[in-house]
Amino acid sequence: MTISIWRYSHFVLALTSSLFLLIASVTGVILAIEPIAHQAKGYAVQDLDEVSLATTIDALKSNYDDVFALEVESSGFVKASVLTLEMETLDIYIDPNTGAQLGEVQERPFIYSFATNLHRSLFLKSIGRFFVGLISLLLLLITITGVLLLAKRQGGFKRLFSKVQKDYFELRYHVILSRWFFIPIVILAFTGVYLSAEKFELLPNTTITHIEISNTDTAERFEHISDVPFFKTTTLDQIRKVEFPFSEDPEEYYQIALKNKEIRVNQQTGQIVSEADYPFVALASRLSWMLHTGEGNVFWSVILLLASASILFFIYSGFAMTLKRRKKVKAISIMPDKDDCELVILVGSETGTTFDFARRLHNSLNASGKKVYLTELNKYCTFAKAKRIIILTATYGEGEPPSNARKFEAIFPTVQQPNKIRYSVVGFGSLEYPDYCKFAIKVDALLQIHPDFQPLSPLYKIDNADLADFERWVEQLSKLLHISLSVEKPKVKKWNYKKTTFKVVERTELNVDDTFLIRLKPKKKISFTSGDLLSIFPEGTDIPRQYSIARMGNNILLSVKKHEFGKGSSYLYNLNKGETIKAAIDINTHFHFPKKTTSAVLIANGTGIAPFLGMIEQNCDTTINLFWGGRTVASSAIYDDILKGIISKNQNITIHKSHSREGHKGYVQNLVIQQKESVLKAVQEGGVVMICGSLAMQHDILDVLENLLSEYTKIGLDELQHNGQLKMDCY
Repeated sequence: MTISIWRYSHFVLALTSSLFLLIASVTGVILAIEPIAHQAKGYAVQDLDEVSLATTIDALKSNYDDVFALEVESSGFVKASVLTLEMETLDIYIDPNTGAQLGEVQERPFIYSFATNLHRSLFLKSIGRFFVGLISLLLLLITITGVLLLAKRQGGFKRLFSKVQKDYFELRYHVILSRWFFIPIVILAFTGVYLSAEKFELLPNTTITHIEISNTDTAERFEHISDVPFFKTTTLDQIRKVEFPFSEDPEEYYQIALKNKEIRVNQQTGQIVSEADYPFVALASRLSWMLHTGEGNVFWSVILLLASASILFFIYSGFAMTLKRRKKVKAISIMPDKDDCELVILVGSETGTTFDFARRLHNSLNASGKKVYLTELNKYCTFAKAKRIIILTATYGEGEPPSNARKFEAIFPTVQQPNKIRYSVVGFGSLEYPDYCKFAIKVDALLQIHPDFQPLSPLYKIDNADLADFERWVEQLSKLLHISLSVEKPKVKKWNYKKTTFKVVERTELNVDDTFLIRLKPKKKISFTSGDLLSIFPEGTDIPRQYSIARMGNNILLSVKKHEFGKGSSYLYNLNKGETIKAAIDINTHFHFPKKTTSAVLIANGTGIAPFLGMIEQNCDTTINLFWGGRTVASSAIYDDILKGIISKNQNITIHKSHSREGHKGYVQNLVIQQKESVLKAVQEGGVVMICGSLAMQHDILDVLENLLSEYTKIGLDELQHNGQLKMDCY
């Protein structure tokens, strides 16, 4: 089963936070019980809106020697701090009408104190509070990704509460409970984040400042509190807390906290002396606290208890589902018969990146119930039942096809499909190059002019294997095919090169082909050989540019073609003798010269000759035929001095040159045909054929080799490569 970006995110978030969520959920269940147990004491007062503050104050003063404070809890309990006639200070719950004691305020049970400390800070103080806030944020993200997955499973947000498909227990109730408790869990997570932000003073300042209110001295004074208009008209449902004056001095005021502000009230006249409105942040903090704890509302406390318990179930069911999926995950099974599939995916991939995207698309289509055949563009043929063909192909060099797609343009016109085909082409390339997705454009044009092919969707181009862009295309494909598709996120290669300092020993000027040579000397001893790659990092990019190395003594020689907009080639050309650069050696073992071989055929064009210059110098005892193709005689002048020096030391070297724009005008593949005896002799004696240069040249050389081998030997191209006798490093 494929994993979409949302499912992957959901799983990773849940996995990384599972232990903390487990602790938070268990303690959350315990703390949700506390307000329920508190409410069960039965001290809640009904109709607080009918009990005046004057009534309660008068009742308290009649029953107790002194009263310090009065508090109306969100639970509906009325609490008072009093001094009894026996001179005992008590915190008690009272009947606000009579002042009678209903019960004493008990010390908080240890289990709730313990759970609170663990829930708030994991007993780690500030560090713990930070982690708890972070876990609240992760829970919020988990919930959001979860509801997106739920909507996708149910067929959209409008069908969120439609019938749940029957499935195994964990999956079914993971879906059902997530629908029930999505909103409570979001509230829990959001308020947790908010309260954590408040503790770390990340919210605006909530300090309040009282504003004095000017009053006349002629205001009427009352002998009894029950006669004061303010106290008579203010009911307990408006009150949060009242702090009583210490004496009957008129300068001592009642400090009263209402729902939305604090006031100071003259005890004799009932006039408001000063007031301070609570800022929005303070009101939001109070609401967040009540929503997060369930304090004062049994119904909401029960919901929070169930929501916390459901998180425990989600942790269990999530891991259970993951284990079940992992047991079902298998490598791509053997492809079905090509003639049994209505949908075919054709791939052109050189490095494997595009093929990886194709494989993931194949898996997704298979998971949706489609029977799909996946193969290379080179293997294009008739497909008896195919009605849709999807082509994913990369582009290399100057708009050239990948190796496994090089035959497609020739094969396509020769194949007649039995059905009308709807097709879609996706090109992979890089906008940094002028021939961006050029081969995909060629393929799309080829299909457009064929009468039996009709586009399913327009040509789609993807830059630098961008996953998000590919997912957007898959989403479009889902709509066109009327199925739900999601592709597994590929692992992105992380560049982690160990850089070394190199000094520029020499740099030539540009030749007629805009090519130059540059020699670099490592500042310290490092291991490298011809055929390895030098990774350079031009300013403004994290993506390395790689160049094939020729080892000349202890120096590196690069042959570089300067492109007008090429970041790597321009960076190297702007270096002067004596300057230093940071670069890294990328060991390229698949293109090393064999340690034990009696003969070798080296085939290159343009700058592809570079690694062969080093290989020839390092292997003087080996019979080597070097085939090189360039545009003009002047094109090779840049290499002539090096080649002359090598030949003077090694009489086993034979160099064959071709020039495409002067003289006999031929390409390097023509040279190979002309010298087929030496090529075939090297192959039959167990020698190696190495190719370096453009992909277009590589494709032509492979065609020539394939024809020569089939005509004169029993060795196939695949066997040659399998034996390690064919090595390629083209671009």
